[in-house]
Amino acid sequence: MSHNTFGHLFRVTTFGESHGPTIGCVVDGCPPRIPLTEADIQGFLEKRRPGQSRFTTQRKEPDLVRIVSGVMTDEAGVQVTTGAPIALLIDNVDQRSKDYGEIKDQYRPGHADFTYDAKYGIRDYRGGGRSSARETAMRVAAGAIARKVVSGVTIRGALVQLGPHRIDRSQWDDAQIDENPFFCPDASAAAFWAEYLDGVRKSGSSCGAVVEVVADGVPPGWGAPIYGKLDAELASALMSVNAVKAVEIGDGMAAAELSGEENADEMRAGADGKPVFLSNHAGGILGGISTGQPIVARFAVKPTSSILALRRAVDRFGAEVDVRTKGRHDPCVGIRAVPVGEAMMAIVLADAFLRHRGQVGVGPAWPFPRS
Repeated sequence: MSHNTFGHLFRVTTFGESHGPTIGCVVDGCPPRIPLTEADIQGFLEKRRPGQSRFTTQRKEPDLVRIVSGVMTDEAGVQVTTGAPIALLIDNVDQRSKDYGEIKDQYRPGHADFTYDAKYGIRDYRGGGRSSARETAMRVAAGAIARKVVSGVTIRGALVQLGPHRIDRSQWDDAQIDENPFFCPDASAAAFWAEYLDGVRKSGSSCGAVVEVVADGVPPGWGAPIYGKLDAELASALMSVNAVKAVEIGDGMAAAELSGEENADEMRAGADGKPVFLSNHAGGILGGISTGQPIVARFAVKPTSSILALRRAVDRFGAEVDVRTKGRHDPCVGIRAVPVGEAMMAIVLADAFLRHRGQVGVGPAWPFPRS
């Protein structure tokens, strides 16, 4: 299986399966002398860890990360990166492969079962193997390292839609995001979602979600104009996450409904001579290059494919079957996709920063103020 690596200068390779002994990743290209311990990573893994509420899978994985290469203690007694590849491991401790015995030859509708078998002639039916959302734990771990590379950037994700139910943006409160199991910035929406998702879960079904990720503090100039566009890299990163079916930057699809006057992010000169944008329909990226405004991305996560409700399918021998998936599954996998989206944003920005530094240095790229 190829293409398990993402990034250019800051490169992340993940490995391992949902029901294997471990999952892991190798982060290559991290600059040296950055303080890094397991504790720097563990807090982000806690946000994604399964089994923390009735609204996620009840699989009990502590997701304790180990750094097994790429760090050492410096003269001051601080553990820092060395510039060598950083390898991270997490043990799988709560696999129940027997839950999948009945579907080992059946193709779940909406799942990667058929396509994996069609491509490789073999598939890991135990929790989906590499197609499982379990793989995303290593993206979150790698994203924690990426955040240290771009330490001046703040990245924050939130769930803004659950099934057909959107938040009220006038009620947005950042403080609420960590106060409910949905990473929801609207307290009243979170309360409604709890009741709604209880019904979905009890019916044996699932629902989708929309996640919004915003990065503040990115200076203008990151990205490249043609094939290395920052928004293209970000869209690729987010589309690579399991179950993601759509990505938009800034106003995204809604931009098609605007007039040219409405969509254009007008500018005025700031007190320091640098441009000040009056709006951010572009989501912080123009021509593939960051503008200095917040970078805004949203992605849609489809409903979980493994559900208790009977669905029509075929098996690997061509026989028609009705599939019901037992086991412990997220009724909405989009909830735990919030920290994953944050991690992918961090990885893209760390890579963009290193590429920008390599080409033009670390100074500002804009020419203001002019003499």
